[in-house]
Amino acid sequence: MVYLPFLLFASIYLFVINTMTNSLCIQKEIPEEKQAKVFRTINVLITILITSSFVRIFFT
Repeated sequence: MVYLPFLLFASIYLFVINTMTNSLCIQKEIPEEKQAKVFRTINVLITILITSSFVRIFFT
C-alpha cells in the first residue's frame, strides 16, 4: 500500500515528460521517423531514473 503514491507519482511524471517531449518534437520540427527514437530514448532514461529512485527509497 505504501508503494501506491510512488507509482502514481511515477505515472504522472512519465506522462508529463512525454508531453514535454512531444512539444519538443513539434517545436524543433523533428521528422516523424526520428520521433520514435527520441521518445524511446527519453522513456528508457526516465524509467531507469524512476526505478533507481524506487530502489533507493524502498530498499535502503
